[in-house]
Amino acid sequence: MSAYFKIVDGCYVGNSWAASPWLPTQLGGHGVCGILARELETHSPGKDFIPARMTVDLLKPVLNEPVVVQSSIVRDGRRVRVVDASIVQHGVVRVRATAMFLAISQQPPGAVWQAAHQFPAPTHRLDAPGGDGLLFKSGDADWSEDFVAGQNDERKYSWQNVWPLVEGEQITPFQRAAFVADTSNMVCNWGTEGIGYINTDMTMTLSRLPVGPELGLLAQDQVAAAGISVGTATMYDRLGPLGTCVLTGLSNAQHQIDMPTWIAHFAEA
Repeated sequence: MSAYFKIVDGCYVGNSWAASPWLPTQLGGHGVCGILARELETHSPGKDFIPARMTVDLLKPVLNEPVVVQSSIVRDGRRVRVVDASIVQHGVVRVRATAMFLAISQQPPGAVWQAAHQFPAPTHRLDAPGGDGLLFKSGDADWSEDFVAGQNDERKYSWQNVWPLVEGEQITPFQRAAFVADTSNMVCNWGTEGIGYINTDMTMTLSRLPVGPELGLLAQDQVAAAGISVGTATMYDRLGPLGTCVLTGLSNAQHQIDMPTWIAHFAEA
């Protein structure tokens, strides 16, 4: 696979890997967040700003058909720029997103408490897009590609080198981060029977952009009641933590995703 999308007549057209694991007639949130980040990034004020927050409201499923992304600047200040983007299909707003670009500046003086966490990374590098596939670990186990071994209730980590988002383009650090952020569902909501929550939103916060092609997620927390879950993950690279991802999910128990079965299906495709 060379990329998740190609651009045809100004529209994004996804391949089979861009499809939703819930229903192939829809696009997966990972790719949707990626192309929204690509559009929002076109309004970046420049290298002296960081896309410090991106929030995506997944109002309705995005249909697996040609997609157009619309965007506009809603605030443009000396230190803050806010950009909105949306995907409209058949006259209906399917997804809306906001990015807040903040100016880089000097750190204030003084020491501040920070949580101490270990951020494990595989000893070998995933130098090629797709690398060894999506690597993950559960609890104290080693990094693995074996999705059968991941069907448990232990704390999850993931590690990946994302394929290019758009055919003929290199994926940017911001696009990579947005794509990976949506996959926090896998580290936060993957349990003994698979994944039973579907994302209704995604908020990613970044203190810096990722460095290098590899990006990891560490599940920090998951709370759930009455069919609603809130998952929180830390995003990190080989230099350490760089931001957080928060997802709100709705129960989709009737269409629970059994990860080994899903991966096997795509391996045969």
